[in-house]
Amino acid sequence: MEPRLQRRVQRYGWDLAADDYEPLWQAQLAPAQAELLAQVALAPGERVLDVACGTGLVTLPAARAVGPHGRVLGVDISERMVQTTLHRARAEQLHQVDAARMDAEQLALPDAGFDVALCAFGLMYLPEPEQALRELRRVLRPGGRLGLAIWGERARCGWSALFPIVDAEVTSEVCPLFFRLGQADTLVRLCAQAGFNDMQTMRISTTLRYTHADDACRAAFVGGPVALAWSRMDEAARERVSAAYLQAIDGWRTGAGYAVPAEFLISTATSPS
Repeated sequence: MEPRLQRRVQRYGWDLAADDYEPLWQAQLAPAQAELLAQVALAPGERVLDVACGTGLVTLPAARAVGPHGRVLGVDISERMVQTTLHRARAEQLHQVDAARMDAEQLALPDAGFDVALCAFGLMYLPEPEQALRELRRVLRPGGRLGLAIWGERARCGWSALFPIVDAEVTSEVCPLFFRLGQADTLVRLCAQAGFNDMQTMRISTTLRYTHADDACRAAFVGGPVALAWSRMDEAARERVSAAYLQAIDGWRTGAGYAVPAEFLISTATSPS
């Protein structure tokens, strides 16, 4: 897919997914997000950038960690996600939080302005993740810390059939490079090429639990990057893709629900001093 088109798909898809993202995904992603924050060990007063901030599931805990004298900026390609983050921050009186719509591959930010840069489950969606990593290094101060969370190996993510199922119904791939970063040492190599040092990674096995088939399908088609494709499908196409997806995860059915295996990859690094 041409990069500009892919960015548009992501922008409007996540706009559509904004209302459903937390109910469908907050509990599923919480272990990885908590581990990511533990690994970067935020300190009071630090300046933090959260790229692909979504609805603020990492932004707000980061703000609590750095306290009122710190600063956290959340950026996302989706305007609705950004507004949700701002609304939640204001509701909690976290005045150290700001948020803006911004392309991760072209951050409209000065050099060396942050102590820590985070990106939780955003890097896989970008047309050019290598460029995003270079931008993250640019905006970090010397010795600044990077924390990334992505999905792991395709073979360890039982829901990975989702994308080819959707791609069969649309004219172009929804997430053409989604699982590339989780393969072997790919993310470590890309971080090194972007100029980062001291890379450390860990893989976390997890289980995505759904109480019934409708929950599993809503999480797959409504609460993520395929939301735009789903919104344009007629009822017959929706029935086809839902049936195909449920067949793909049938091996993990537990009674009326599903327990689908998955893998998270957490990576940390530092900017050169």
